[in-house]
Amino acid sequence: MALADVLPPVNAALNASAFVLAFLGWRAIRGGERARHRRLMIAAVTASALFLAGYLTRVALTGTHRFPGDGLLRAIYVAVLASHTVLATLAAPLVLRALFLALRARFPEHRRLARWTFPIWAYVSVTGVVVYVMLYHLARAG
Repeated sequence: MALADVLPPVNAALNASAFVLAFLGWRAIRGGERARHRRLMIAAVTASALFLAGYLTRVALTGTHRFPGDGLLRAIYVAVLASHTVLATLAAPLVLRALFLALRARFPEHRRLARWTFPIWAYVSVTGVVVYVMLYHLARAG
């Protein structure tokens, strides 16, 4: 099996992992577990960074992929992909800034930014998995 064939499911798993880790990190900070929150969020950022490296590698190897379905399924795919893409371009600098503020112990600023960053990052991670399922499984099954 070629690397280009392995990367899409690995990337989807990294997106799912980033969401789960970030969600658990959010739960940890809500419960006052700062050290656990820090570990989980660093792991979530790492999963997202590995996803980005894998995604860029896959695009370099195979280019972009046209959705093979049509009709309503294609319209839903395009809507999900468009919102995912726009918010992903926003999420990356927001996550990096939130991480920077936390590592510099600038917690009031970190908190204010994280309130916006977390839901955007969560949406991007989840819709990344949805895009994968739609592109590689749903459209091909129909």
